Amino acid sequence: MSNMGKFIKIIFWLILFPVVFLTLYTWASLNWVYSYGERIGYVQKLSNKGWVCKTWEGELVLVTIPGTQAEKFHFTVRDPAVVLKVNQLAGERARLLYKEHRGVPSNCFGETSYFVYDAQPIEDEKQ
Repeated sequence: MSNMGKFIKIIFWLILFPVVFLTLYTWASLNWVYSYGERIGYVQKLSNKGWVCKTWEGELVLVTIPGTQAEKFHFTVRDPAVVLKVNQLAGERARLLYKEHRGVPSNCFGETSYFVYDAQPIEDEKQ
């Protein structure tokens, strides 16, 4: 094998190995779930954001005790059917079920590590 052939082979492996590693890491980070959970509050915002990679990003306002500072829960929605559910619940009390994925290597999959997979309305109890 000539020196040029060896050089091309080395360059090929130097490029292929990081690409394969990054692909496997991305797959693992999107399929391995760090935690599951749910949050209850008022859907305040849902928007399709991004320059190159458009993602659905939202805010849920968590109201714990009347008169206290409200906390915001930032989340990402990947499923178009769930986007419709969350949009219908805008301004209403809702339960969002989410999965937390840690270590996702890019913002192309979402700006947060919390990915909502279902949204349910909460009926206020009348006394």
